[in-house]
Amino acid sequence: MNPNDQYFQQQQQQPGYGAPQLGQNYGGMMPPPPRTPVMVNQPQQFPPANGPQNMNPYGQPSPRPPMTQYGHSPLPPQAANPNQLAQQMGGMNLGDNSLKSPVPSMYPPMNGNVSPAPGTFPSRPPMASNLLASPMPPQSLAPGIAPPRPGLMPPMQQQQQQMRHVSPQQYPNGPGMDNMGHPVNGQQFNSPRPPTGGGFLPTQTAGFPGHPPMPFQQAPLQQHQQQSHLPPTQQQQGGYDSMGSRYPSSPNYPPGMSGPMPGPPSQPMPPQQQARRLDPDQMPSAIQVMEDDKRTRSGPFATNQKGLVPPLVTTPYLTQDQGNSGPRFVRSSMYSVPALPDMMKQTAVPFGLVICPFAQLEEGEQAPPVVDMGELGPVRCGRCKAYMCPFMQFIDGGRRFQCPFCKATTEVPAEYFQHLDHTGMRMDKYQRPELCLGSYEFVGTKDYCRNNVFPKPPAYIFVLDVSYNNVKSGLVHLLCQNIKSILQHLPRESVGGQSGTSRVGFITYSKEVHFYNIKASLAQPQMMVVGDVEDMFMPLLDGFLCDPVESEHIIDQLMVQIPTMFADSRETETILGPAIKAGLEALKAADCVGKLLVFHSSLPIAEAPGRLKSRDERKLLGTDKEKTVLSPQTTFYNQIGQECAGFGCRVDLFVANNAFVDLATIGQVARLTGGQVYKYTYFQADLDGERLVEDVRRNVEQTVAFDSIMRVRTSTGVRPVDFYGHFFMSSTTDVETAGIDSDQAMTIEIKHDDKLTDEDGVYIQVAVLFTSPGGQRRLRIHNLALSVCTQMADLYRSCDLDTVMNLLMKQSVTKLTESTPKQIRDSLINRSAQVLACYRKNCASPSSPGQLILPECMKLLPLYINCLLNCDALSGGSDMSIDDRTFNMFAVQTMHVGASLAYLYPRLVPLLDASAPASPSDQDDVVLPSPVRCTGDKLRDDGVYVLDNGIHMFLWIGLSVSPEWIHGVFGTNSAAQIDIDRTKLIELDNPRSQQVRSVIAQLRSTRQRHMRLTLVRPRDKLEFVFRKFLVEDKHGDASSSYVDFLCHLHKEIRNLLN
Repeated sequence: MNPNDQYFQQQQQQPGYGAPQLGQNYGGMMPPPPRTPVMVNQPQQFPPANGPQNMNPYGQPSPRPPMTQYGHSPLPPQAANPNQLAQQMGGMNLGDNSLKSPVPSMYPPMNGNVSPAPGTFPSRPPMASNLLASPMPPQSLAPGIAPPRPGLMPPMQQQQQQMRHVSPQQYPNGPGMDNMGHPVNGQQFNSPRPPTGGGFLPTQTAGFPGHPPMPFQQAPLQQHQQQSHLPPTQQQQGGYDSMGSRYPSSPNYPPGMSGPMPGPPSQPMPPQQQARRLDPDQMPSAIQVMEDDKRTRSGPFATNQKGLVPPLVTTPYLTQDQGNSGPRFVRSSMYSVPALPDMMKQTAVPFGLVICPFAQLEEGEQAPPVVDMGELGPVRCGRCKAYMCPFMQFIDGGRRFQCPFCKATTEVPAEYFQHLDHTGMRMDKYQRPELCLGSYEFVGTKDYCRNNVFPKPPAYIFVLDVSYNNVKSGLVHLLCQNIKSILQHLPRESVGGQSGTSRVGFITYSKEVHFYNIKASLAQPQMMVVGDVEDMFMPLLDGFLCDPVESEHIIDQLMVQIPTMFADSRETETILGPAIKAGLEALKAADCVGKLLVFHSSLPIAEAPGRLKSRDERKLLGTDKEKTVLSPQTTFYNQIGQECAGFGCRVDLFVANNAFVDLATIGQVARLTGGQVYKYTYFQADLDGERLVEDVRRNVEQTVAFDSIMRVRTSTGVRPVDFYGHFFMSSTTDVETAGIDSDQAMTIEIKHDDKLTDEDGVYIQVAVLFTSPGGQRRLRIHNLALSVCTQMADLYRSCDLDTVMNLLMKQSVTKLTESTPKQIRDSLINRSAQVLACYRKNCASPSSPGQLILPECMKLLPLYINCLLNCDALSGGSDMSIDDRTFNMFAVQTMHVGASLAYLYPRLVPLLDASAPASPSDQDDVVLPSPVRCTGDKLRDDGVYVLDNGIHMFLWIGLSVSPEWIHGVFGTNSAAQIDIDRTKLIELDNPRSQQVRSVIAQLRSTRQRHMRLTLVRPRDKLEFVFRKFLVEDKHGDASSSYVDFLCHLHKEIRNLLN
């Protein structure tokens, strides 16, 4: 037997084969989850497929009456002419197999029972839960019959085809009743995220594909959870209104479909089979989800409800703190936690928090106020030491309070006592931030200081490699030239009426270490050399750390002398460990915390502590042995990193390498101290200078919380277990960092241990003890309250997919040094399949096994999982260097939710649609066009597009762009004449040039790093790199496209269900 025939014979034996499956109807509204699990292994009894069918005068199924926003049908059904019918079908053109973008779904009908439509089977009593009718898929067209075009008379064969129809009451436990036959009232979720991408068209009511709609007076009026369904392939669009059906199943895909989905070998397909491929534009779209959320949830976001799901990170919103911490500070992967641990385990949805304790606020948002309790200090729980927060309940007339985290009661200090009002609230509740806000700060007493001594303002030390590589590339000269302007961005904070100014110091090194005395009283700077790098010490007791304002003239002289002194350096062997040790000793001598900005260029191979060997074996990347080169080769840099973290010395590493530098080893210093790693491969001052200077400037001007310790407290039943980020943990509870800035986030996995009750809820408190830039010891507190649910549907409805992906990404990257790439990939696919299979089994309406049903809040999970599997941090192979792979791993570990989303799904903006600003300096006046889907199908040869993922930025210029636009921006007559090696656009005095430069500047301002601009044209050597970031497309044999992966994931889900 032919292998293909055998393959299809096997697939035809599977349930649902031949009907539109895999959820045709990504645009169709599916019934919400029932209150009791629907067992898919129970046989479903369907009526025969030869039931009657209502036809209009044109021999077509009667069109559906129009719907309002909430699903009500304002008019009775009317006979429609072919043109009206085509419009009601959502613009589908079945003749050329092109599907328009799905119409955003409306809210589902609410309450009310359904009477059987004329010509349907008798109905049973109303069903349980808040489900709508579950549509049966239509019969697929017979082979060789071309699908009809909308608006034309259907062929006779189509008119004679009888469609199956099942009344919504024919399923057990349907809408309105539970499994015992008791009515179930719909429970409305707090501020539900508007549905996107699913739902019936505004001119349709709920019904079956290819079947007449129910009369207006019989329309169901029940609220339910949104579900998403994929569009059908062309052969499976057997009816005329395929928007009401679901995805086609994997067995109906043509043989030879590319991607990981198993099947017979690829063979040439006839035109009829080629047309059966899924239309990628009909898959769930990240851009559509973002735009819908932006349209409906922009504006103020009040945090006054427990378990309230916040807007997406891509939506512009302003947080109004009313008792819960804002989502910029703390985001949860779920806002309604299952009452039982077994439910959490069954769904496989990860429970975690992404904490960015010092996140940068938007203009108009209130910064956490500072509360000074004097000598009393912060009021805390007597048992678990939780800090006073809005969740504390005062009892006994205000003399005691009960802790929500441990349930213990504590006596209120006499200085803190206040009477209660008639509702049991303190009379001064709204005068004390810690009683009415979710985020605030306490001023720490001496008990919170190191050695019970108030700290000094932090210091900044620049540690510069002056070996041959850095001198030749121009880095030394560039940095010294810009130090003066960089120092003007040092953070300044007034404490107690006095301005706390950070001090600065300078160290250079190659094979030896040089210290500089920049005391203001000197006529010129002095240099002291330490040649014994085996035992590093601090030769200067006074004059090394100075006020940059008082010593400005000395610093200016030093920045002129350094490039001159080392201009003839031929030293190629360098050290690194002793230079970092020198900076640490300088901070110890000054008895203050601070930051080291280390500018390094090459592998430290000089004879000194921390010497490394070359192990540039990039061929191991992508294999089971890659963990050997992604792990540090020595523990020296781990040890010095722990020592720096223990004293409050943060290390930021700026690497400008021309060859292998073993970032996996030397980067441990930055990881353990809470620092960042920056990388500039083949650095050239004229090409990369702007990026380096901007990165250093942003690094210096950020508000950093120095010498910090973070602890996360949770209420009974849940507890933090795993921590991801750049920090050091000397215990199982305290997260220690030498410094954490506004761009860094820590991700924590929460374990569900015990039964929860809705009355108690889930409470989380994040407390960070730190030293402010002004030298004041403080505590920043963030509080978050989550609700508890007993239904799986509520869990899926309350998920934040962006936070889920942040947690999964950091977990996967962390495992790279322990597991093989295949194990990590399989784990991600299996877990995502389990999440969706559990939803399908327990929450979705009864349907054919070949239909893929996605929960509304997680319908982008397949897309994001595929992006994660193909990203550089996880799957970078031998086509990239070991250092580049390691750099991506370090960058991912500190990303907050917005940064991780941009890294997984880059932003692709059509530049020609942007508006020009009034002047070059008015970047805010530029109106950015809406992004488009990240796929090559969206690139037009006469268009210009900007793509960025937070690390890389590309400007793609089509070859057919108008010569006027090219001349106005690049000063050339055609795209072929553009100098693609240029990384900075020339400044021309015309609106087009101002527009492009303003858009790029505005895009850069939203990212953590200054992204280098790379110009790309079609068929250039760099276009392959550019297209690698078009994440919905397939790139090489090791990756899969979005559509292919969706098919593969659907097969995994079916295997789990079977």
